[in-house]
Amino acid sequence: MTKDRADSFLGMIRRSQRGRLKIYLGYCAGVGKTYQMLQEGHRLRSEGIDVVIGLLETHGRMEVAKLGEGLETIPRHRLKYRGVAVEEMDVGAIISRKPQVALIDELAHTNIPGSANPKRYQDVQDILAEGIHVITTMNVQHLESLYNIVEKAVGVKVRERLPDSILSEADQIVDVDLTTEDLRKRLVEGRIYPRERVEAALTNFFTPENLERLRELTLRELASQIDLRRRETSEDETNVAPDQVMVCLSSRGPNNELLLRYASRLAGKLNRNWYAVYVQTPSEEATVIDAQSQRFISDALTLAKQLGAMVFTYKGEDIADTILRFAKEYRVGHIVVGRGNRKPPWKRLGKNGSIVGNLMKHAWGVTVIVFDTRKGEPAATTRLAEIPDGMERAEPTSEPAAAAPAQPALSSLLSPNRIVIWDRPVEKEEALRALAAAAGGDSGIADLEGLYGDIMKREAQGSTFFNEGVAFPHVRLPALAAPLVVLGLTKRGISDLETEKRIELVFLILSPAETPDTQVQALGLASRAAQNRQLLQRLGAAEVPEEAMTAIRDWEGG
Repeated sequence: MTKDRADSFLGMIRRSQRGRLKIYLGYCAGVGKTYQMLQEGHRLRSEGIDVVIGLLETHGRMEVAKLGEGLETIPRHRLKYRGVAVEEMDVGAIISRKPQVALIDELAHTNIPGSANPKRYQDVQDILAEGIHVITTMNVQHLESLYNIVEKAVGVKVRERLPDSILSEADQIVDVDLTTEDLRKRLVEGRIYPRERVEAALTNFFTPENLERLRELTLRELASQIDLRRRETSEDETNVAPDQVMVCLSSRGPNNELLLRYASRLAGKLNRNWYAVYVQTPSEEATVIDAQSQRFISDALTLAKQLGAMVFTYKGEDIADTILRFAKEYRVGHIVVGRGNRKPPWKRLGKNGSIVGNLMKHAWGVTVIVFDTRKGEPAATTRLAEIPDGMERAEPTSEPAAAAPAQPALSSLLSPNRIVIWDRPVEKEEALRALAAAAGGDSGIADLEGLYGDIMKREAQGSTFFNEGVAFPHVRLPALAAPLVVLGLTKRGISDLETEKRIELVFLILSPAETPDTQVQALGLASRAAQNRQLLQRLGAAEVPEEAMTAIRDWEGG
């Protein structure tokens, strides 16, 4: 670790009022992530920073244990699981101690049942929310979007995973690199595992081929993160292009998870919003579809939200047509779709007989990426702008792109007058009517009853209320001067919707019909806000609209 990197985080600590996150990223156990984390802890302590070890995993490595000496360690707390005493990090004790910096090992760890949070990264988010800075460690294979790639590359199913957003939202990422030859040498010397495990490790996971693949993945991920941060701060990248990413989910698709992880990686490379869309046909209504299929699609939509997608359920009889209408409205440039087992001839008749074929015939101007989900890899990537002579060209799915305005802040689209808080359960229609009414005043919208009607018409096309605790109703209005957002905080949820996680935030987004890119911008801002754990905690604690506005401004300014 260079002195510049340590000094940079030191300056960040001294300037910031909120908790900052630094991640030491590696490609395998033994590269030195924990060692470098502890080294930085000693350096910060020598600079007068109050540092504690919140959780340290030595795995019997004497060098690591020795380096941990001299730093205050917060004792773990014991829980019983199936009659066995298990030690976990004591989040409450760390927060009560309130150090400036907590060193917390193994960010992707899964806590035992009965813990306050299922995952350690959620514990870290709670600690950050208290203004405590965290330095932590993780390996690249624990990223959710890389699950299938890692399984194919090294033949290992990674059990402990965390959302990619945790890495992308870190304030600093340090790549802890080591040549594969040196790593294997450390293993042989007994510096990673006990000697009785060395031979098996060398011939199984720690092969040169596996390590080189994981090292390459890590370097690529780091390069992607650097590029993403550069583009996020570049003036040239603040505009939203009509090139968002969309993944199409099915209740009978053999590998929705593969499609979602691929779309997540693609959207990250393009620095675009991405959407996971499930088209519910009449044969898949809740009163018709079986419980297993309901659970299948629910799990897929939950994973999509964890990966950072905006999730939508649309109703439609013609799946391909519904997908293309969505692509037009949301400025989609890439459609990711799966192709499963070949249908019998009688099922290939009718409007949904060949969904992929219909997409490739009519999605002029959009890239369609077709996955053979039986094999777990792309079967075809087709740029539909290159249609051979003699094939009919359909109309473009999106309007010609106009120059998009500079990316606004969410707080600039809100005001305290456009924040509604309910301390009681509220029904969906009541909530939408109240949010429509709150959109009046300084917006220039005179026909608020008409606005409510437009919102309900949009909801009839496909619900924007789904399982992960947030809703994004939205509508485009002609002659609206500028986009605006109305925020509803429902502390006790939407009472007439059955969702696994109660809906606590409703972002009503209104945008000018003449500039469709502004809707995409506002949706992206609201989606990022809804994925920030610290902001959600503060919004949940807000008693009056002014407190909610302050929380949003603090989040943006952090």
